[in-house]
Amino acid sequence: MKLYVGNLSYDVTEEDLLELFSKYGNVESAKLITDKYDNRSKGFGFIEYSDRAAGEEAIQELDDTEHRGRTIKVNEARPKEDNRGGRGGGNRRGGNGGGNRRRGGNHGGNNGNSGNGGNGGNFRDRW
Repeated sequence: MKLYVGNLSYDVTEEDLLELFSKYGNVESAKLITDKYDNRSKGFGFIEYSDRAAGEEAIQELDDTEHRGRTIKVNEARPKEDNRGGRGGGNRRGGNGGGNRRRGGNHGGNNGNSGNGGNGGNFRDRW
């Protein structure tokens, strides 16, 4: 059984989670979610038990209790949802460059790695 643990203090470690939740059964994994850029805790994590009864007991005993000065939330984790939100695929970097493109085709930077979209410019600059 996988549990969501929320409203954690930002100084809580995975070892702290293991210690707190192992009182209720065999913890298979403890994962603290961190920011991918600065590796700081986002204040929530997941605990996985091999036994459903242990997970249910942990929810019963720890939900809405105080841990390190914060009231934590503990409940059964929901399945991960696809959070792409229907924006479609494709590359969000770059652009088409702009400018007057009556002659000479696309002189912008929509090659996928352009970053700011290239120069664009006016066709007269190239004739």
